[in-house]
Amino acid sequence: MSFLSARETAGITQYSVAKEIGVDQSAVSLWETGKTAPRAALLPKIAALYKCTIEELLTPDKPKST
Repeated sequence: MSFLSARETAGITQYSVAKEIGVDQSAVSLWETGKTAPRAALLPKIAALYKCTIEELLTPDKPKST
């Protein structure tokens, strides 16, 4: 599950995530595009917000079959 799919599954906006965990919205966007990763200290907060585990957050999405 990627950061993007986890957030979308949780039904939360990037702005809401940023406000809740105390980062800029641009940081959330960068995580979702894979350009950066959140600090390890933020992972428990993000996982709780997305209602998933840290392991799920860090596991890449499976390729979609065609």
